[in-house]
Amino acid sequence: MQAMVMRRASAMTFALAALCSTASADDASGRWRFGEAQNGHVTAALLATSKLSTAGGALSYSPVLTIACDMGGDPHWREWLGINDKVSAGGTITMRVTIDSDSFDETWAVHRGGKVLFRAGADGVASLASAGRLSLSWRFGLLSGRGEARFDLTGAEEAIGRIAEACGTTPPA
Repeated sequence: MQAMVMRRASAMTFALAALCSTASADDASGRWRFGEAQNGHVTAALLATSKLSTAGGALSYSPVLTIACDMGGDPHWREWLGINDKVSAGGTITMRVTIDSDSFDETWAVHRGGKVLFRAGADGVASLASAGRLSLSWRFGLLSGRGEARFDLTGAEEAIGRIAEACGTTPPA
């Protein structure tokens, strides 16, 4: 009886491993999470490969990058970074953006009590489609440290194409 249970467990483990390896063949489906909201947003979200610490270093989490298309909105394309710790800035924040090896500063809006950093516009989304890596860096506050989120953008072009199709538009160029 015990041997039979072990064989079934081994078979299920093998099947699960095969399923997971098949899912990773489709980069966008395996790494990106897709959604549609009632407000007309079609989204693709990606977890950072880096971790941020909170609660004095006791807890860590991965920030989430979300790319969205708004079916009836203007601007049509937007991106935002979800973090667990509040940014003490109000209104806007300077974000250091590094796409592959190209670094520059952008102004991002601060939303949802300082836990969402937001940028509207197709140009930012378009630059992610052909990129391999993205790094976002910001200050939490005047006397606070910096936060940094790093992303492996494998599958970004496919993800952007998928949300563009669902949104009834073309991907930004």
